Amino acid sequence: MKKLVFTAVACVTAVSSAMIAAPASAVEIPTLGGPTVLASGLFLPLSLGVGAGDTAYVSQNALGVLTKVSPDGTTSVVASANPGDELGAVSVRNGTVYYSTNTQDHTASALYSMPVGGVAAPLADLFAYESTANPDQVNSYGFVDLPQTCLDQFDPAAPTGPASYNGIVDTHPYASLPLDDGVYVADAGANAVVKVGYDGTVSTAAVLPAGDPIMVTPEIAAGVGFPACTAGFGYRFEPVPTDVEQGGDGWLYVTSLPGGPEDASLGARGAVYRFNPATGEVQFVKGGFVGATDLAVSKSTGLIAVTELFGGPNGTGQVSVFHPTLTERVLQIPVTSPSAIELAGNSVYVTTNSFVADATGAPQPIGKVVKLSVDLGGD
Repeated sequence: MKKLVFTAVACVTAVSSAMIAAPASAVEIPTLGGPTVLASGLFLPLSLGVGAGDTAYVSQNALGVLTKVSPDGTTSVVASANPGDELGAVSVRNGTVYYSTNTQDHTASALYSMPVGGVAAPLADLFAYESTANPDQVNSYGFVDLPQTCLDQFDPAAPTGPASYNGIVDTHPYASLPLDDGVYVADAGANAVVKVGYDGTVSTAAVLPAGDPIMVTPEIAAGVGFPACTAGFGYRFEPVPTDVEQGGDGWLYVTSLPGGPEDASLGARGAVYRFNPATGEVQFVKGGFVGATDLAVSKSTGLIAVTELFGGPNGTGQVSVFHPTLTERVLQIPVTSPSAIELAGNSVYVTTNSFVADATGAPQPIGKVVKLSVDLGGD
């Protein structure tokens, strides 16, 4: 029961303003430069990394290409996946671009490294690790405490799957974060964050916990195709990690989609977690997001910005900014279909219009990369 989905310029300015505001007291908002639309006409720009000289690298996931966006707005394709495969999980560190590829059926995935201006080379076979380690097999998903008479009505081969199950072998690398000790990859299929050493070794960094059970109503049961007897029982969906970033406290912060429908039909179930990279301890930070596909963390202020692909009162998207020590959101800004956000030096980069469906429900090639200049206190 996992489903992962593949202008608002003035609104993005407000997001940047929030990222520099101190959480506990009012401060003067510096003068902002921009905003500037660096690139447009992108198809599913779900991942973004920024390198030296303000050069951005953005994935066009469904096309399977990595697009370089120069500061003057010039674009060029610098890497491609095999025909029909997806490309994503883009990040940049010390003159090297990292990205992933995966097949549409999630039976193959790899992490690549590419020196800027050079040729990409595979760094690790992510599916090989998932197929042997399967980190989330420790989690139990599906229905809780269904009576046997109801369990007997399930067909394990049906599209809804078995009534309950442990984590299965699945891979869909969605975001990456290169640090001193390796590249951390948020794998939305594995429901885990793995660490890839620069020698290619792969290990489990953290496993996200299963979500709290959702009470199944007769309407939900009928809509999904569950037997009618499941109404009134709880169902645990899989967590779906979509980004990983480092905070000023040294912990790594992760956005998570809730599995199942990612819109608000079952509530605002997206969340932010954090984990200790030394121990793998996972802690819940904040919930209540709709389509949480990416986050940026200000190391100087502790503020966190989350892109909500289906957030906002109309479900068309927003960016929410909050501080982990405060109970209320700092700011909720309407932004059309935002999917990725990055802090780089004194700039904020956001992809917008990332998943805007046409009349047939298909996404359109109208995505943008927007840049704003802002003083972020040394981030």
